[in-house]
Amino acid sequence: MKKYIAVAGNIGSGKSLLIEFLCSTYRLEPLGQPADENPYLDLFYNDMQRWSFHSQIYNLAKKFQDFQELSKTCYSVIQNRTIHEEAEIFARNLYKSGYMNETDFRTYYEFYKSLIPVLPAPDLLIYLHSSVSAMRKRLISSSSPYEHLISNNYLKHINRLYVNWIADYDFSEVLIIDTEQLDITKNFVDRVDILAAIERFI
Repeated sequence: MKKYIAVAGNIGSGKSLLIEFLCSTYRLEPLGQPADENPYLDLFYNDMQRWSFHSQIYNLAKKFQDFQELSKTCYSVIQNRTIHEEAEIFARNLYKSGYMNETDFRTYYEFYKSLIPVLPAPDLLIYLHSSVSAMRKRLISSSSPYEHLISNNYLKHINRLYVNWIADYDFSEVLIIDTEQLDITKNFVDRVDILAAIERFI
């Protein structure tokens, strides 16, 4: 039976590593494209207030396209970040931080809400949580040219939004994994623990 699994979490929480590990362990196909393919990223990081709406609309549209792919494939899939996070975490943070004005945010959010009724919910949402210091260590070794620019203050704000969002999330079953000390690339026990937690869903 085809499964749709989503992995949620802050930047540097370990989503990409977990997805690679699960794809190599189970018959899962990654759904969607890397965030670095967003053509607005350079513009956004140079002028966040000017390009925040454009960048977020692009991300929202790409997530919707992911669901079109989902309907066509016969494989079980795993997605890096849900469409809900784009709206409830990242766009909302830009609005709260003053980088997206109220009119743009309302337009964006109304568009997002109009999409929700036609989108399938994941069979399982895996939420990865860790401290800002643990995420910073991962970002230092990241190959992304943008993630090195992310401030600790930004990560703290995003973490707060995630805590509130996951507490109210009710679209699907949720598995919360603390990735503070998790190292699935080197630690066999960590790999076994992850598989034991996920096995019953997959």
